[in-house]
Amino acid sequence: MPAERLGLSQIGQIHISVKDVDCAAAFYKDMLGMKFLFKAPGMAFFDAGGVRLFLSKPEKPEFDHTSTIYYRVPDIAAAHAELQKRGVKFTDKPHIVHQDSRHELWLAGFKDTEDNFVCLMSEVPKKA
Repeated sequence: MPAERLGLSQIGQIHISVKDVDCAAAFYKDMLGMKFLFKAPGMAFFDAGGVRLFLSKPEKPEFDHTSTIYYRVPDIAAAHAELQKRGVKFTDKPHIVHQDSRHELWLAGFKDTEDNFVCLMSEVPKKA
């Protein structure tokens, strides 16, 4: 990390746990009029004014009935290292969760003092 002190500010994505992805996606699209971005198996994504809204079934029981805020960082390894130095206990190391022809999506998660999940996210462009 350069001399600047890391401070999380830009929300990149918010996750909402749902029981039925198709039903929830229809609600957010048709009832709320949100801009649909794309679907992946068991997931749906919407644009909430530049912040991605991510709907999916919980991967683990501890994610049931929770939401997760994903903070966008330019360098996930540096942000991870800096927050670890400050005493943040991560639940996982930075890792790739998705990639397509344009970029790799990296995440690293931790919990706040109230046991809410928080993630760092970084979309790394693929080299040509």
